[in-house]
Amino acid sequence: GFSCEKCDFETDLCKALHELNLQPGWIRRNGRSAMGPPYSDHNGNDSAYFLSLSSQMRSSSATLRTNVFLPTDEEHVCQITFHYWISQKNGTLMVGLQKHSEDTITNIWQVSGELQNQWKANTITINSTEKYEVIFLGMVETQRQDETVAIDDITFSEGC
Repeated sequence: GFSCEKCDFETDLCKALHELNLQPGWIRRNGRSAMGPPYSDHNGNDSAYFLSLSSQMRSSSATLRTNVFLPTDEEHVCQITFHYWISQKNGTLMVGLQKHSEDTITNIWQVSGELQNQWKANTITINSTEKYEVIFLGMVETQRQDETVAIDDITFSEGC
C-alpha cells in the first residue's frame, strides 16, 4: 500500500526531519506571529504552522536536513512534495541531495524570488543507488522582516 510521511509542522517536526534545534535559522510559526509575511499557511489559514527563516538570525541561510533515506529502486522512487513561499525581492530556496559517499551536496532544484509573495507547490523525484539525505536550503540577502523563505507540508512518498 502507498503510505507517506507528511510534515505539516502543526505540532512539531515529523520523523523524516532532524530536530529543528539542530538547524538554527528556521523557526516554526504561524501567520499570527507578528514576524512579517507570510500571514497564513498554504491553505490560507493564519493559525496553521509552517517553517520560515527567522528574521532574527545572524546568518542569511539555513538548512533543513532529512534523516538518512535508503537507496531507491525501480519500484520505490522517492517523491517529495512541498509548498514554499518566497519574498519577491530576494529569497532563494534550493533542494539538494547528499549521497553517503560524497561530501558535496548536489543541487537538484532551485527557485528564486520572482514569485510575488505567494505559496506554490513543487514535487521532486529522487533516484539514488546509495543512502542519501535531502537538504532544503533557504537564503535571503537581507535581514529585513519582509524578506523570508517559508516551507509547509512536506510529503515524503513510500520510496523515501
